[in-house]
Amino acid sequence: MPSPNFVFIYIDDLGQRDLGCYGSTFYETPCLDRLALEGMRFTQAYATCPVCSPSRASILTGQYPARVGVTDWIAWWTQDRDWPDTDHRGRLMDVPYFKRLPAGIPTVAGALRQAGYAAWHVGKWHLGDVGSYPTDHGFDVNIGGHKHGHPNQGYFAPHGFPTMSEGPEGEFLNDRLTDEAIGLIRQNRRETPGKPFFLNLWHYAVHVPIQGKPGDIARFEEKARRLKIDRIDPLVPGELFPTAHQRDQRVMRRVVQSDPVYAALLYNLDWNIGRLMEALEAEGLAQDTIVAFTSDNGGLATAEGSPTCNFPLAEGKGWMYDGGVREPLIVRWPGRVAAGSVSDAVTTGCDFFPTFLEAAGLPLRPGEHKDGVSILPVLTGQGELDREAVFWHYPHYGNQGGTPGSSVRAGDWKLLEFYEDGRLELYNLAEDESEARNLAESRPDIVRRLHKLLADWRKEVEALIPARNPEWRDGSS
Repeated sequence: MPSPNFVFIYIDDLGQRDLGCYGSTFYETPCLDRLALEGMRFTQAYATCPVCSPSRASILTGQYPARVGVTDWIAWWTQDRDWPDTDHRGRLMDVPYFKRLPAGIPTVAGALRQAGYAAWHVGKWHLGDVGSYPTDHGFDVNIGGHKHGHPNQGYFAPHGFPTMSEGPEGEFLNDRLTDEAIGLIRQNRRETPGKPFFLNLWHYAVHVPIQGKPGDIARFEEKARRLKIDRIDPLVPGELFPTAHQRDQRVMRRVVQSDPVYAALLYNLDWNIGRLMEALEAEGLAQDTIVAFTSDNGGLATAEGSPTCNFPLAEGKGWMYDGGVREPLIVRWPGRVAAGSVSDAVTTGCDFFPTFLEAAGLPLRPGEHKDGVSILPVLTGQGELDREAVFWHYPHYGNQGGTPGSSVRAGDWKLLEFYEDGRLELYNLAEDESEARNLAESRPDIVRRLHKLLADWRKEVEALIPARNPEWRDGSS
């Protein structure tokens, strides 16, 4: 059997409920819905962090962000400094973290490349500046990946990327990145037929600024009118932000999926993924290619325009509740993964490294992907995951209103610990996926067990805990 190709599609800020196959009735994602019907859809898949850079580090290394040392998103203007702006402090100080993926750390790209794969990165990187680009971490090719975490000039060209040639005026970024990915596949097929490849396609969408093509926007404006969604005030003001620089602003929660521009951006993204799947078919590669689709954190639902809603999941990007970390995950591998299958296995971003190695018939590297577990037995129906729990550690204030803390999920139970006041919250996700009923007082036995698991894990990965901010007085610094 030939070595399978890998197409890993990573979306930015996509919420689990943003796809039709995950329950959205406003957004339209026919190509991804079809992908789910052709493969396995996971209902309990997680990112390792509620913001992007740490989750991306975990995908590549098979390690939790706390172990890698990249625990928050990397602001391009602070990449040469040890500490972020003091404005981002609240009642607690921030903790230091790497502003780039550490040099020399093994990656799944490097491991596959050593085994004879071509390794290509296309799209967002957000794991460092020059000297810490994808080609410094195991990839042969980097198109579009640099220090910025969003299309800072917008989705329409000129794009202004230092690692991608400029396209024609008005070119849409999703279209361009997909063209680049398809071009690499066709070139590889033509010049080195039979050479397996790892395509790491990390779209900038659906990160702000939210933009779409005019015709697509009009499509969803009309749909909103038809469904009478346009008559609903979708944003509800909440509490004040917990940090000094946003102290005069309130968290704005979106209560229904209703933004036509966000819907248009997602619709175009879905169409482009369909184009990529058609290219694999046309090149005769679909049967021998594993396609995995997921997101780096939950949908943006509480700030920065709050373009989407993750209901019934709580909160969103920047929060430790499931709206911030539970993701769509679809995996297609014709002939090996049953079409139309659904799995409730609890997975996390660390799992892709060992999964890809095992799927390629390569030996696992437990000393490298220390926190990942291969999900291949689940994908092929040969077994279950042998893991007690998955963990999160986010010792920072999120730009979206979340506060520093950590959490653990074991079975149906999830425990959260908040560092500002030491508060513990316990939820049974099987009965309460909205995390609305805190059972910490009624189930102290579960709290003790999970809290010990969490504390032992933090010690093992040497997680940094934020200290009190001595300058914080009466809600201001």
